[in-house]
Amino acid sequence: MSTRFSTLLILLLMPAAAVAHFGVTLPSTDIIMAGDNRTLNVQVKFIHPTEGHYMEMEQPRRFGVLVRGQSHDLLPTLSATKGRGAEQQQDFHFWSADYTIQRPGDHTFFVEPAPYWEAAEDLFIVHYTKVCVHALGLEQGWNEPVGLETEIIPLTRPYGLWSGNLFSGKVLLNGKPAPHASVEVEYLNERAVNGTIHPPSAPYVTQVVTADGNGIFHYALPKAGWWGFSALSEADWTLKHDGVEKAVEIGAVYWVQARDID
Repeated sequence: MSTRFSTLLILLLMPAAAVAHFGVTLPSTDIIMAGDNRTLNVQVKFIHPTEGHYMEMEQPRRFGVLVRGQSHDLLPTLSATKGRGAEQQQDFHFWSADYTIQRPGDHTFFVEPAPYWEAAEDLFIVHYTKVCVHALGLEQGWNEPVGLETEIIPLTRPYGLWSGNLFSGKVLLNGKPAPHASVEVEYLNERAVNGTIHPPSAPYVTQVVTADGNGIFHYALPKAGWWGFSALSEADWTLKHDGVEKAVEIGAVYWVQARDID
C-alpha cells in the first residue's frame, strides 16, 4: 500500500470530531528585508490544514494590519478566488489581497471571518486569525494585541524561527488570559517548505497542548513549514440558525513559519 493511499485512508476513516478547522491568514513571506520585493500576497482561507481540504468561505467581516500601534482597514483590498485540496473534487472560495510595505516594523495581519455554520457540530465557528510579517529590520510590534475578542499573543518572536525552536504564546479571551485553554496545532501540508507529512494515525493530524493558569502554552516546531495554533472557546453570545439560537465556537488562531538550518 502506497504512503499516499495510506494517509488518505487514515483521513477518510477519522471521526468528524478529529478533523480540526483552522482559519488561515498566509503571507507570501514572513520576512522582508532591504532590497526585497515589498509587495506581499496575503491569502485568507478556512481549511483543514494537514488534510489540505478547503471549506467554503464568505467574505470576512474584518481584514486589517496592525503596524506600530496603528490598525489599518484592508477589507476593500480583498478579492474572491477559488481553490481545492489535492483530493477534493470541487473548488471553494477563499480570499486574496496584495499589500505593499510602506515602512519598517512588524506587520500583524488579522481576520475576523463571517460565522461558518458547521452542521456536524451543531454550532457556528468564528476563527480570529493572525500572522506577523517582519519588515525592513525594525523588530517592533510583534507582541502587541490587536484587540480581537480572542487572540494569541506570541511570547516567542514569531519570525526567524528554525525547525526545532520552541514557540510560546498567551491565549487572551476578552482581553484577559484564558487559563488552561486547549490549543490545537496543525501543520499546513498545502504550502510546506520541505515537503508534505504523512500522519501514521489520526492523533498525529492535530496536536493538542494545554495552556497553564496564565493562558501560556509552548510547542516545539518539529519540521520546516507553516504551523497553525488554534485556541478554542465558546462565545458568550449565540446566533440563530433556522430560527433557533446556536452556540458559537470562537478560535484564536496564529500562524508561524519555521525553516531548516542548512
